[in-house]
Amino acid sequence: MRLTIFTEPQQGAAHADLVRVAQHAEQAGYDGFFRSDHYLAMGVDGRPGPSDAWVSLGALAVQTSTIRLGTLVSSATFRLPGPLAITVAQVDEMSGGRIELGLGAGWFEAEHTAYGIPFPPLGERFDRLTEQLEIITGLWSPGTFSFAGKHYRVTDSPGLPKPVQTPRPPIIIGGAGRKRTPALAARHAAEFNAAFKPFDQATALFDGVRAACAEAGRTDLPALSAAVELCCGRDDAEVRRRADAIGRTVDDLRARGAAVGTPAEVTDLLGRYAEAGATRIHLQTIDLTDLDHLDLVAEAVAPQLP
Repeated sequence: MRLTIFTEPQQGAAHADLVRVAQHAEQAGYDGFFRSDHYLAMGVDGRPGPSDAWVSLGALAVQTSTIRLGTLVSSATFRLPGPLAITVAQVDEMSGGRIELGLGAGWFEAEHTAYGIPFPPLGERFDRLTEQLEIITGLWSPGTFSFAGKHYRVTDSPGLPKPVQTPRPPIIIGGAGRKRTPALAARHAAEFNAAFKPFDQATALFDGVRAACAEAGRTDLPALSAAVELCCGRDDAEVRRRADAIGRTVDDLRARGAAVGTPAEVTDLLGRYAEAGATRIHLQTIDLTDLDHLDLVAEAVAPQLP
């Protein structure tokens, strides 16, 4: 089981905070450092303000050495597919081949209206996501690439730069859709992510992806992962203190399927995910000042996992 630290910088983080956490996670042995791609805070004022995910990752690419870096997930509404393909390929080169692209249809309407970003209806957002995935993977393939779709056209693009990773940087697709999301994962994903669902709901989504892969004839199944809120403490008092620090209650976190409790309790949940086929867990870490939280999981949970 691989563990990543997953941050939400739009909730209030300067780049120095991200550097500190990413470098600490790297030293502690985590597999990856991921960040959300949002332009508006949720439930807080978000100061000092949001940061662009790919600008952040470009900087972190040269401020870290071994840890994998990526988005969970970028929104297809934010960027045109050609420039996004170039951006990710460039950051992949800057990192020496450590980048992963999480890409989704977009869901947070308020951030679109706050910054003048068009927010089409859900069906169109999925149509655009589908075309973006075709274009990005096409541009990352050898040779030139052309594409004619309803929303995007690409003509004789050299698709440069090509990524360092071969055949391409891993693409992560997630979501709770029952038809289109599993089908997209079966076609394009190196990893399918079930985000912030109770365990039973997350594993049902895994089953949907397995079924979609079988229907598509894909035998090399995508890796399965889950994103869960992290709130681990050495004892109940420490767990409550960490829950209070992020504005949650322990009961609320448990109801949401979070990795909450002592190291033994967190290990039990993550072990159940492993039994269900998950090979990576993205641990949502909100309090970026609490580096001891990362150390506790690295020292008392990670060694117990398969």
